[in-house]
Amino acid sequence: MLDKLISYFQYPFVQYALIVGVLIALCSSLLGVTLVLKRFSFIGDGLSHVAFGIMCVAGILNLTNDMLLVLPGTVLCAVVLISGSEKIRLKGDAAVAMLSVSSLAIGYLIMNLFSSSSNLSGDVCSTLFGSTSILTLSKTDVLLCVVLSVLVVALFVLFYNKIFAVTFDENFALATGVKAKAYNMLIAVITAVIIVLAMNLVGSLLISALIVFPALCAMRLFKSFRQVIICAAVVSVVCATSGILISVLMGTPVGSTIIAANIVVFVLFSIIGKIKR
Repeated sequence: MLDKLISYFQYPFVQYALIVGVLIALCSSLLGVTLVLKRFSFIGDGLSHVAFGIMCVAGILNLTNDMLLVLPGTVLCAVVLISGSEKIRLKGDAAVAMLSVSSLAIGYLIMNLFSSSSNLSGDVCSTLFGSTSILTLSKTDVLLCVVLSVLVVALFVLFYNKIFAVTFDENFALATGVKAKAYNMLIAVITAVIIVLAMNLVGSLLISALIVFPALCAMRLFKSFRQVIICAAVVSVVCATSGILISVLMGTPVGSTIIAANIVVFVLFSIIGKIKR
């Protein structure tokens, strides 16, 4: 099996999949810690459903690159969720629930009404749970992922102290002059970018797991914010890499295999955490 794995590394599609998978896993783990601590995990789940709906529209319009519509559309919805929920007197969780369910329903309805595909159920299932498109990436797709991932990591590092302050005590951050709403908006926008990047990797229904599981794993062993972030990044990258390799070797769905690896690590960390305590 080792020889077979080494032979697979010679193929560009495996190299591209690993590069994109590692970058997406790294970015999702960084924001995942903040989202879990701020109880913003539902935003990732809601925006992934929004991305599904927009992707359905892009498919009907026959866009050669659906990223041109999905990325700005999902980012716009993230901005609306953060800034618009108060104006229309809806709590954040209610607004996300309405938007996510509406996006799923309308997206599936549009695909049924206008899709010319002979395998509609397969297309929907691939979009929701991930597909083999991660193994058919072009150089342009990889380059776009690298650029956006570098941007996400750079923003997180640049505003690390502000994000830390807003994450743990938003009222204190406001009292010290930190523009908490602006940084909440930044977190939501970066989350939207990560979700769009992860659509091809794990599918729209499994993205929230990719964001949440590494953070929960790290919190079982560490208490420091920085230690949790570092541990979550390592766990996420290892699970993504092992999930992709197992998927290539065994022919299993990429997204589901990555999430299964995260579940195994979560159980392992939970046991170690109990023993440690």
